[in-house]
Amino acid sequence: MTSLPAALQTALRGRVVDPGAPDYDQSRRVWNGAVDRRPALIARCADTDDVLTCVRYAREHGLEIAVRSGGHSVAGQSVCDGGLVIDLAGLKDVAVRDGIARAGAGLLNGEFDEATQAIGLATTAGIVSHTGLAGLALGGGIGWLMRAHAATCDNVVGAKLVDATGGIIEVGQEHELMWALRGAGANFGVVTRLDLRVHPVGPDVLAGVLVFPADRAIEVLPVYRDATEGAPRELTTVVNLRHAPPLPWLPPELYGRPVVMIAVCWCGRFEAGERWLAGLRALRPVVDTVGARPYVQHQKLFDPAVPHGLQYYWRSDYVAALDDAVIDALLTHAWTMSSRRSYTIIFQLGGALAEVDPSTAVFAGRTGLAVNINGVWAERGAADEDRTWVRREWDAIHPSSTGVYVNFLDDESPSRVAAAYGPAGARLAELKRRYDPDNVFRHNHNILPAAARGSGGDDHA
Repeated sequence: MTSLPAALQTALRGRVVDPGAPDYDQSRRVWNGAVDRRPALIARCADTDDVLTCVRYAREHGLEIAVRSGGHSVAGQSVCDGGLVIDLAGLKDVAVRDGIARAGAGLLNGEFDEATQAIGLATTAGIVSHTGLAGLALGGGIGWLMRAHAATCDNVVGAKLVDATGGIIEVGQEHELMWALRGAGANFGVVTRLDLRVHPVGPDVLAGVLVFPADRAIEVLPVYRDATEGAPRELTTVVNLRHAPPLPWLPPELYGRPVVMIAVCWCGRFEAGERWLAGLRALRPVVDTVGARPYVQHQKLFDPAVPHGLQYYWRSDYVAALDDAVIDALLTHAWTMSSRRSYTIIFQLGGALAEVDPSTAVFAGRTGLAVNINGVWAERGAADEDRTWVRREWDAIHPSSTGVYVNFLDDESPSRVAAAYGPAGARLAELKRRYDPDNVFRHNHNILPAAARGSGGDDHA
């Protein structure tokens, strides 16, 4: 009798890893070290045909499916217990023509950036270079270029998708699934290729970090708020409230001290960017690293703070503004964590994000700010204290919530998933019923299929 691993291996160009393989433990690990799941099989797919084979195989053998691109899901949805992990890491082709990049779903942000920046182009691709591009895009995609060039998903103009039947769908701009892929895409199949608009960027951007002691936050945050409310679309800022990590661009006397970090990325004429920065620089930061630097270098700014293997626990919300209530909550809680690795990160939205027709995408993070509270620790013994800190700060901010970014959801309740999809929920459920009625693709922030409406023949072919 042929074993399951052997039968699948015979049908694939890629490699099947089972629990007996010497690299099984390494292969099942994901970015969040708090996730410890043991799949029955891991299929390292070589191409779309391998993915198609895996979907059919899993359904024939009653195996749950998890899909892994970069493995960066904080909830650990890239891996499952007892099922089949479809690993797309081998799909790394990039081809650029006429302003469109055709990108394999196994690319990491940094790999995509290196390929497109080689010819002076880029699109929004997060703020961490080792995040998977496909997972980022299918959940929305905020990053350093979002206020200049909108979200990653807004730049998706095509995709190749393996559906729940093991069939292949080419999703163009007019396809009904395009809307769903732009923010809820993990629910409808395995995307193996994305077609993304790319834009002239760099090679240098005006970028870096302004650092202030946390005891000046009550002065700095209102000035930052007022300065960014009318900021031009060329500017994206990210605020980080944390204890200063031991990074080479920080003076050693700051290490471990509570700080406010305002990271900036300006992709326009440097003279205009310098004029905008003058207001924040007038506050006399203790560190100012802002200057001309390659975009691909700036894209790696936060990489050392979020390495693979640490343990992560998140809570997040959109808020309409950095108003007094939100600032009070931040000042009360942001530096009271146990682990000095933990932090609160705040993303400035608006700009090009707010200029996109909202009917073209599920993703709804267009205005205001996204606040993400990140518990990070290395030792398991600290987990309870750090989770408590995350929930305590989130409880203080949550009354101001206007929704939540799906890529920032941890393993949370259905009501939180519903908050991420908002008014799009009913339409998504109907599309789910038509394209994945058995909820094959459920290791995600899941959309349940709508109840069948009878025996009408309106299902997709």
